[in-house]
Amino acid sequence: MSASFPIDRIRNIGFIAHIDAGKTSVTERVLFASGRIHRVGGVDQGTTAMDWMPQERERGITITSAATTTYWRDFRVNIIDTPGHVDFTAEVERSLRVLDGGVVVLDAVAGVQPQSETVWRQADRYEVPRICFVNKMDRVGASLDHTMDTLRHRLGANPVAVQLPLGTESSLCGVLDLMNSKAIVYSRGEDAPPEEGPVPDEEQDRFTQYRETMIEKIVETDDRLMIKYLEGEELATDDLCGALRKATLSRSLIPVLCGSALRGIGVDPLLDAVTHYLPAPTDVPPVQAILDEDEEVYLEPDEDGPLAALAFKVMTDPFVGRLVYLRVYSGTLKAGATVVNSTKGTRERTGRVLTVHANRREEVDGVGAGNICGAIGLKNTFTGDTIASVNKAVVLEPPRFPEPVLSVAIEPATRADQERLDESLRKLEEEDPTFQVSYNKETGQALIAGMGELHLSVLVDRMKREFSVEANVGKPRVSYREAITVPVRSEGRFVRQTGGHGQFGHVLLNIEPRERGEGFLFENKITGGSIPREYIPAVEAGVKEAVSNGPLAGFPVIDLKVTLIDGSYHEVDSSELAFKAAGSIAIRDGVRKANPMLLEPIMVGEIVTPGEFLGDVIGNLGTMRGHITNIEGQGETQVVRALVPLSETFGYTTALRSLTQGRATHTLEFQSYEPIPSDLLKSIIGGRR
Repeated sequence: MSASFPIDRIRNIGFIAHIDAGKTSVTERVLFASGRIHRVGGVDQGTTAMDWMPQERERGITITSAATTTYWRDFRVNIIDTPGHVDFTAEVERSLRVLDGGVVVLDAVAGVQPQSETVWRQADRYEVPRICFVNKMDRVGASLDHTMDTLRHRLGANPVAVQLPLGTESSLCGVLDLMNSKAIVYSRGEDAPPEEGPVPDEEQDRFTQYRETMIEKIVETDDRLMIKYLEGEELATDDLCGALRKATLSRSLIPVLCGSALRGIGVDPLLDAVTHYLPAPTDVPPVQAILDEDEEVYLEPDEDGPLAALAFKVMTDPFVGRLVYLRVYSGTLKAGATVVNSTKGTRERTGRVLTVHANRREEVDGVGAGNICGAIGLKNTFTGDTIASVNKAVVLEPPRFPEPVLSVAIEPATRADQERLDESLRKLEEEDPTFQVSYNKETGQALIAGMGELHLSVLVDRMKREFSVEANVGKPRVSYREAITVPVRSEGRFVRQTGGHGQFGHVLLNIEPRERGEGFLFENKITGGSIPREYIPAVEAGVKEAVSNGPLAGFPVIDLKVTLIDGSYHEVDSSELAFKAAGSIAIRDGVRKANPMLLEPIMVGEIVTPGEFLGDVIGNLGTMRGHITNIEGQGETQVVRALVPLSETFGYTTALRSLTQGRATHTLEFQSYEPIPSDLLKSIIGGRR
């Protein structure tokens, strides 16, 4: 792969969607249509190129985001296929941080689903332009109009159909291209290229109606075209296409395409739409970076500029070792070059640079700005770190990840497994920012925390297969939090007098509750030098360490503001250690006096059930302390939305299947921490102690 591929002909895109909408099948068809693979695999058979992990093939779901590069016409398309399950939301988060555009895959029967909303919000946060592909148009009940309605109502999007299905449900045989006024028919089998022809006579009325709607929506975004349209002039296809591209890049319109990935219908036009409407690296604003801690700089995607690349994923490969995935924003990453990890301030050496196709690699000399690649040899680079030129060490904004909500105790099956268990936990923690390992000092147990039961189950399975570690896992345990309810002032004094040099630290803190979700804030308001400046970070460190273990049940204390307002020191005996201890003492005493309360994670649940089981589902949610927020019907199917405490959801999949004869499905997504009812407080605190 040449580093000098024209940057305006590169597309970095991701397929994002709800679980089972067909992302991996679409990706598979895209790779086949573009000649990257020569046989189409199936998710159900476990033969897809992108779902390469054994756990993915067995479960039929995507677990880890997989990257690949393919070519379409004269464009290079770097693709990331992301998971749809909420437990693996970090994979979507890190992928969207480095992508320029997104293809949102929607189910033509279900329309916008819960995880579709989650990934849409994530794409909004990173300002990613996107197009939609309505998949499964050959299913019974498929409706392009209904799917577009859910885009408007659920996501507040402004969709515009640029295609219509040709045929309905099982008789689907192609698509009508509204932009180029032609029919694209797939009649010679799944693996044959489509045939293009005129719009059939029986479809002319529908075609004309939808094309007129498309033109109206496009000209609303372009004043020049609007004047031409109002004056009755014929609008050129190139002008319409260019205006739609601008509207897509500004996210004021969302082009909607349709087809069936399983049968290969609509995939070629989808690739054309990716190259026409989604941005090249030169179309997105220059990336913002920080130079020398406080100076903001903007980096253009220039191959000859200073190197700036963001590490967005780390994985341990059994063949090549530690592999770091990078998005190069500026400059060229060359094999064997000395670079600096500007996040940590350490020098690194890139051993080899690779282009990646799922779990296969191709070695190259270098990769230029605007591309995604893998690098071997970066020993101390982790997710979110920036790799930069030695002479211009800029720092890029890292992706943000949610906190884990579920934890289990883990221990090796035999004493001989202890060392291998520690090593495997360390490697998995490096790979996955939402997987955390901690040790309970009281019990001596290792605790692993993640985003849900499936997340932890997959990680334990990986330990067994990839690292040959047999481990015993405890029951899932909820990661509660603690918070204070009233402001207090607290004093911390640490005095130790021994024969020689003593220890002296004295601080006065104001401790106040913050709004839910605002997090921890430390503020220094020392005036007049009552505490020397060099001891302030030690006070903050002591405070942070102490709030990780709350007074009620030892859970972290969240959403509080701590202000250091006064204190005193001793010329000889004061030290950083003494002030760290004083800060810790002050915050522990203060939190205890500030009426602490216990918070539990609340999940947003969406249950899709046949109408005949609606009463049973609602009744069962009542026994789980669930609060129903909305019920809406889609044909004979009912969709129930409810807020449910995480502690009540363990085993819910099995319970729901037995209630509905296996016909209902559900998704759960973390929303917020809320106070726990007083009648449950004692049992949780007692159990913890």
